[in-house]
Formats: sequence, structure tokens, C-alpha cells
Amino acid sequence: MRKLSMLVAAVACAAGVSAQAQTELKFGAMPLNTWWYIAGASITSLVQPQLPAGTKIEVLARGGGIANPVVVNENKAQVAMANVATSAWAWQGEPELYKGKPHRDIRALVGGINSVWIVAMLKEDYIKRTGNDTLEKALADKNIRIIMKPAGSSVPPVARMIMESMNTNPDKIKAGGGQIIQVDATQTSDMLREGRADLYFESAAKDHPAVTEVTLTANVRFVDLPDKTLAYLAQRGLKPSPMPQFFKGQSGATKSVDMGTNIIANKDLSDAVAYAITKTVVENKDKLVQSHKAFEDFVPADAWKAENLGIPLHPGAEKYYRERGWIKS
Repeated sequence: MRKLSMLVAAVACAAGVSAQAQTELKFGAMPLNTWWYIAGASITSLVQPQLPAGTKIEVLARGGGIANPVVVNENKAQVAMANVATSAWAWQGEPELYKGKPHRDIRALVGGINSVWIVAMLKEDYIKRTGNDTLEKALADKNIRIIMKPAGSSVPPVARMIMESMNTNPDKIKAGGGQIIQVDATQTSDMLREGRADLYFESAAKDHPAVTEVTLTANVRFVDLPDKTLAYLAQRGLKPSPMPQFFKGQSGATKSVDMGTNIIANKDLSDAVAYAITKTVVENKDKLVQSHKAFEDFVPADAWKAENLGIPLHPGAEKYYRERGWIKS
């Protein structure tokens, strides 16, 4: 056992992690049955052997695109999955989502993990019953029942922006007789299958577990975001990008916006641990793809680029990218 501990310590030292490095880390993800939770668990399983013996990493089964930059900024999680857009909004202190407070204690480790599209799906029986086969028609329906994730996810604020682009909002919908239902991803499929919701807003990536389950069990149709909505969202930092045909319920690419995915850390995370996490993710794409196909689009050589990060790099991550020769200036 002593020899094993010495071997792990030697591996950690080779990765540049000292025995004094932080021994308890929290990795912000999202609830169970989400791709971010799977990603967090996969990354930590690869990173943990590179850290000092006894280091514990807890993957948090909560949070989301909006919440994770906050918990990292407050050092309640030292590392987290996040969106490029929400990281930038948090850094800048976006007025509505972050109350005008700049979150300047967050740094980026790895960018360009994958694209994350905000998509809308209508139940086929709702379309048959009402004739509302577009997002604009559905949002004009005073009885529409909309389901999405709870606060903390990136979905509710973007869904609100989508509604605003069509001259409505959640308050107007509820006042008119409609419903806004916010539940964890584990409940969404049952509610849609049982006919308790009509319109589903979600963040989707290739082989997203919750979206896959819904499309296989609830008979939904993906609908395009209108061009005026894409323009409205582009002004708010969301990149218009069609989602390729990944799921049942798509007849082709779906007009959408891309939130992007990155990995962020608190500025006080040791340079050595930040270096080890960055190195491990960048150099183990094949293993990460085995855990979830959403990693297939990850281009390690682009992980340091500003457009894939949204916020400044952590010095430990920057050190790794400079050693690779990717950052030259």
C-alpha cells in the first residue's frame, strides 16, 4: 500500500501537482441524467489519478449553465462545466441574470468542449389538436403548457429571450392562462409522455440523454427558431447555429443558437491542479468520447482560443497551452 501511495505521488509530481495541492475539490455539473453530469464524472475519473494520493473530487449533481459560474466565483465549487455565453455574462455582470455584479474570480481551463443548442419541441398530438406547428403559433396560444428546467440552468433565461423576441414573456403567458412548468430532467419525459405539457425548451447536445429519452418516448417534433429570434439572440451573445439532425423528431437541421461548453475554475485553484485538469482533458479525447459522444466535436488544439472560452484563462491552463506551442505571444 505504501509503495502504491508513493507511485501515485510520483505520478502527481510528474504532472506538476505538489503534495500540498488541494485535497478536496468540488466539480460543478448538473442533475443526474444530464450530459454535464456524465461529462463531470468522466473527467474527474481521469483527473483523479493525476492528483496527490487522497485527493477527493465530488461531482455535484446540481447547478447548470447560469448557476455554475456563480458557485465557482464563490469557490463553492472549484471547477465546473459551464457555457461560453453564460461565463461571459457572469464575467461582465449581465444585468438580469447576474444583477449587474461582475464575477471576476472565474477563469477558463478548457474551451470548445462541444456545441450546446437551445431547442424547442412540440408534442405531435398538440400540433394535431391545435394546428400550431411553429414556435410562433404555439407561443401565441393562451393555453400553451411549457416545460423546461428549473432556475440555475441556461434554458430558462434563453427561453425568456426567445419569448421576448415574439413580444411575450413567462409572466404574460401565465397571466393569459398558460403554464410554465419547471422540473428536473428526470421528470420531463414522463410529463410529456403523459400529455401534461405541449412545448419543451431544452439545451441539447449530440446523444443528450434526457432529450434522447423524450424523443423516443413522447413523440415530439423539433421546430425552428424564427429568423427574427435568431437575430435577437445574436445581439445577446448567442451564436446562431443550426443543430444537425441528431434526434428522432427532426426532419433535418433545426435552426437554433449555440451556447458553447467550457470548463471553468476559481482563480485560487492551484496552478498545478489547473494544469493537471487541462492536460488530462486535452490529451484524453478518445476516452471522453467513450463516455459520451458529445465529446466527438471537441478539438483539443482549439481549447485555448478566446472564442471558445468567454473569459480569461487560468494561469495553470495557460502554462499547459504554452508548453504545447499553441499560445505563442
